[in-house]
Amino acid sequence: MERITAPNGVTVSYDKYGSGPPLVLVHGAMFDHNTAWMISKPLLAQRFTNYAVARRGRGETTATESHSIPDQAADIAAVLEAISEPVFLLGWSTGAHVSLAAAAIRPDRIRKLVLYEPPWPGSRGTSDDLMAEFEEAAAKGDWDRFVRTFFIQGLPSQMVDAMQASPALWAPRIAEAPNSLHDFRALRQYDFDAARFATLTMPVLLLVGSESTRDDFVTDALADVLPDVRIVELQGQGHAAMVMAPQMFVEAVSMFLLGESATS
Repeated sequence: MERITAPNGVTVSYDKYGSGPPLVLVHGAMFDHNTAWMISKPLLAQRFTNYAVARRGRGETTATESHSIPDQAADIAAVLEAISEPVFLLGWSTGAHVSLAAAAIRPDRIRKLVLYEPPWPGSRGTSDDLMAEFEEAAAKGDWDRFVRTFFIQGLPSQMVDAMQASPALWAPRIAEAPNSLHDFRALRQYDFDAARFATLTMPVLLLVGSESTRDDFVTDALADVLPDVRIVELQGQGHAAMVMAPQMFVEAVSMFLLGESATS
């Protein structure tokens, strides 16, 4: 991995691969810089020089426990500063909030911005009841329960059972769970206000899954205030199209960022 030291003293690491214009990728919770993008990686690498950032506690990035969304945005801003030219920036889920906040710090370093379903703080994924379950499981060191509680919110129980039965699928989720708890806490504490981003002038793509519960995400609140914005719905998909439908995901991203098909 490549590493930089941000002005806040945090070491930020990232994987760099592919060729083409620079695209910074910011993952969400329960995934990391590798697992979030590995299914889409072959397609992304054909189109972009990718900088897949490992958020705090992942890869070789400094692990902290009380970090906020703005803290992590400063990490991403440092990566943007380290790249020799303005970039495309893509954030998914909690990583979309981090990316949006980073865009507000260094708008001059971003050519275009892609945000895939940033959640409302305190929405279904971090509701009072669900957070209580997460905290209880974490306090007992029961990370299997923690991970299962997370995935059962959006996946059929049979699919979660199959994941749990596969060490290759389940072990990375268990390893990621403590970092994700810090993510959930940070999101719960985040004072999101769409109006703060109304001055961003770069083109913005808001990706949504047709099968997602739209009200769980800040997509429409951002669409109401951003001056240069469009929404693309990923048909038949939910919150993880980059894993479940990589061709569709990369197609939508490539059309927005490059004006051309991922298969052209």
